[in-house]
Amino acid sequence: MTPTPLLQLEGRVFLSEAGLETDLIFHHGIDLPDFASFPLLESPDGRATLTRYYQSFVDLAQRDRTGVVLETPTWRANSDWGARLGYNPTRLDEVNQDAVSFMKDLRNTNPDVPFVISGNIGPRGDGYQISDAMTAAEATIYHLPQIQSFAAAGADLTTALTLNYSAEAIGIATAAADTGIPSVISFTVETNGALPSGQPLADAIDQVDKATDAAAAYFMVNCAHPTHFLHVLQGQGPWHRLRGVRANASVMSHHELDNATELDRGNETDLADGYARLVELLPGIAVVGGCCGTDIRHIDAISAALAH
Repeated sequence: MTPTPLLQLEGRVFLSEAGLETDLIFHHGIDLPDFASFPLLESPDGRATLTRYYQSFVDLAQRDRTGVVLETPTWRANSDWGARLGYNPTRLDEVNQDAVSFMKDLRNTNPDVPFVISGNIGPRGDGYQISDAMTAAEATIYHLPQIQSFAAAGADLTTALTLNYSAEAIGIATAAADTGIPSVISFTVETNGALPSGQPLADAIDQVDKATDAAAAYFMVNCAHPTHFLHVLQGQGPWHRLRGVRANASVMSHHELDNATELDRGNETDLADGYARLVELLPGIAVVGGCCGTDIRHIDAISAALAH
C-alpha cells in the first residue's frame, strides 16, 4: 500500500499546535493525572475544551493562509500509562481511534484549511529522561497496538514526540512501516543539543534511518528551546531529514522544568526570532509549533515571524 502524500511536504510551512497539556493545566485549571489529556475525550465538557483549543490553531492557519498538522491528544495513551489511569487494551484502542474520529469531525467543520491528522505517540517512559528502555524489537511490539489503532481510524500519519533514545524511535518507525502508515520521529534534546541518552542528534537520525531504510517520512525536534540546538544545526548533519520543530518557550533545562512549580512562558518574541533563525538553517522546514509552556500567542508570533 502506497501512503497518501503528506500535504505538509508540498512547499508551505504548516502550523502545529502548542503545549496542550501545560496550556490546559496552567491556563485552564484542568487536572491532568500523569499529564494525560486523552481522558478528556470521554466527557462532553472535555471534548468541548479540546475543540476550542485545536480550533484556535485552525483559525490562525486560515488567517495566515497555511495549513495545520494537529496531533491527537494521545501522548499518554499507550499501555503502561493507560494502565496507570485504568485503561485496558480494549479501552485504549477505543480511545485512540476516537481521538482520530474527533479530529476528523474538526477537519470536516473547517473544509477551507489544509488539515493533516497525526496520531500522537509518546514515549513508553518519561519524556525527559530515559526510563523503561527497550530494544528496537521490543519497542516495535510495544507501540504497534497504538499505531494500528491510528491506522484503523484513518489518521494521515503518526508522530512520536519527545523520544530520548534511538532504539525506541527505530521500533516506532518499524511498526508504522509494517502497518502502512507514514511516521514522523521527533527527538528531544538537552541544553547541549544532544539526546538525553548523550547521543548527538545527527547520529540519532542517521542510526534510525540506517536501521529502518529511512522509513520515517521525516524527523523533528520538540520540547527544547531553539537556543539548545541551533548551534548543532550549524554543523554537518542529515538536516535535510529534519523537517519540523516544536520548541519550548522556556530556556530552562529538562531538570529545571521538571522541578518548576510555575509555568515559564518564556518570551514570545525571542521564541519567534529563534524560529526565524531555524528557517535559515533548515530551508526545508515543513512544520512549526510549540511544546511545553507555549500557547496560541506563541504560535501566532512564530507564524507572523515566518510570514516576513
